[in-house]
Amino acid sequence: MSTWAAILAGGSGTRFWPLSTAERPKQLLPLAGDRPLLAQSVARLRGLVPPERTLVLTGPFLVDRVAATVPEVPRGNIFAEPRAASTAPALAWAAHWIAKHDPGGQMLSLHADWAVGDDRAFRAAATHALDVAAEHDVLVTVGVKPSRSETAYGYIVPGKPIGSGRRVQRFIEKPSPARAALLRRRGALWNTGLFAWGVARFLGEAGAYARELAAGWAALSAGDVPRFFAAVTPVAVDVAVLERTKRLAVVAGTFPWDDIGSWDALLRIRKADTRGNVTVGNVTLSDDVRRSVIWSENEHVAVVGVQDTVVIRANGHTLVMPTGQAERLRAFVREL
Repeated sequence: MSTWAAILAGGSGTRFWPLSTAERPKQLLPLAGDRPLLAQSVARLRGLVPPERTLVLTGPFLVDRVAATVPEVPRGNIFAEPRAASTAPALAWAAHWIAKHDPGGQMLSLHADWAVGDDRAFRAAATHALDVAAEHDVLVTVGVKPSRSETAYGYIVPGKPIGSGRRVQRFIEKPSPARAALLRRRGALWNTGLFAWGVARFLGEAGAYARELAAGWAALSAGDVPRFFAAVTPVAVDVAVLERTKRLAVVAGTFPWDDIGSWDALLRIRKADTRGNVTVGNVTLSDDVRRSVIWSENEHVAVVGVQDTVVIRANGHTLVMPTGQAERLRAFVREL
């Protein structure tokens, strides 16, 4: 039984403006280290899924840049989504393509914009998820133990055992601070978005439950991908399939995980100095700068006397804002 991987690498990453642009979005930036996040994602699969069985789903204007970022992935494995329609249509397309080439294949789904602190533990969790999916003919999501009472993530409440995994009792999206703390105390897991399933089972469950895709199934079966994307209603796979299916399990991973949702995340995933600052590029700080993110792509940036601040200089623009303002930045960039 062959294992394939579908890496979701669309999206614009507006929360990382001005470094992130439409031509070079978050997944193509070296936010978690020296290499772009997408390159790290492909390398993380080494020994589990080879590049020739790795698919990358991205926007039509990013294909060349994706190909240059991960040259080990065959050009024919880079899929340009005709329009941004969230994750359910993209994964249905990927599963359908894999099923045509390898009907008995299994599939991992992952995002290109994560920070993962232990690649070996990541592969171990993915292998565990694939094993549970194959043994019990279920869809499997991988959760991790929360390290904080995060309100921006989705949580999974595990239920009864199913082999070495657990049934999913329910999903809870973006809880209040109080509820996030309660969920954490009661053993709920963060929903990482790392999924495993047999492609035949996933297509069966999507066909049964993902009503948002129903109008496009005939086009997908006929190989008319543009018509499929034109016909579907944009929807996340979590909503369209995972929250509706009766065949869902969760396994727990032990790897540190962060979805790098904003500049603030760099304070968690990059090594900070003794004053809690993360700096990248040609940056000079005074001794009283604390808990701040300062990133300069080219020019020299000097910062004096600030705390809990984000200062970014890139692509001819400068951003200065307090930490904790990711949602405001997203709306502000839309206005710009």
